[in-house]
Amino acid sequence: MTEGTEPDGRDGGTYGSTEATEGWRRSGAARAKVLGPITERMLDLARIQVGGRVLDVAAGTGEQTLLAARRVGPNGFVLATDVSARMLAVAAEAARQVGLTNIETRLMDARTLDLEPESFDAAISRVALMLIPERAKALTGICRALRPGGKLAAVVLATAAECPFLATPLAIAARRAGTPAAPFGDPGMFALGEAVILRAAFERAGLREVGVETVSLQRRFASLAAAVQNCRDILPEISELMAHQSQAEQDAAWTEIEQALRQFETGDGFMAPQTYLIGVGTK
Repeated sequence: MTEGTEPDGRDGGTYGSTEATEGWRRSGAARAKVLGPITERMLDLARIQVGGRVLDVAAGTGEQTLLAARRVGPNGFVLATDVSARMLAVAAEAARQVGLTNIETRLMDARTLDLEPESFDAAISRVALMLIPERAKALTGICRALRPGGKLAAVVLATAAECPFLATPLAIAARRAGTPAAPFGDPGMFALGEAVILRAAFERAGLREVGVETVSLQRRFASLAAAVQNCRDILPEISELMAHQSQAEQDAAWTEIEQALRQFETGDGFMAPQTYLIGVGTK
């Protein structure tokens, strides 16, 4: 999940800074735990098979890239694209560490995919599509790269109401920064959060047999403190929203965020509901 705001001089925009990349790296284990089953379902829907060629758009640090690479095997191929060189470097190193040689990373804006037409059997995108500006261009480019009959499967967040663990901190930061609507527009974290909107985006790109599945789960952490740290790690938007605020104001915002998230404390730790959509379509 590293597409997002227009590049502003930093590598890859919102998710391209060193701080964002390190936060994304730190949160890898927690992310894999919550997104593992959803990712496997995404790969199932994309019909990723042994020997296939897979395009991973806005791949970030590439956990789903590695899973796809294992499915296609040594005779298959996965291309991970992203606007953040730092994120892709993490993905490439992860592939090296586990001995996967069928992965290539390529710095590329999702809106201008410079790829051979009809050169991939499947395309995937995990928790990123909603953040891509000019999304129609990106989807058209993905379709162009797919072979006839190839599938695109993408995981996106549901509505803000269905994702309070993310929406609550963003709302607090935006209100304190004086831009309360900023995190909830399009592109934005919840821009594809309704099935009808996701379906329409796929269909406008020319995909057929479009389907949308809903997956609801619980974000679990050992403690409230661990949950708040995870928010710090995975939501660089908050630092961006609060960039012009004083350190005291930023600290106050995080104190308010912690208090707001306290509602999800239980006797067994922290537990907040979260819902995802998985869209799939065929070229």
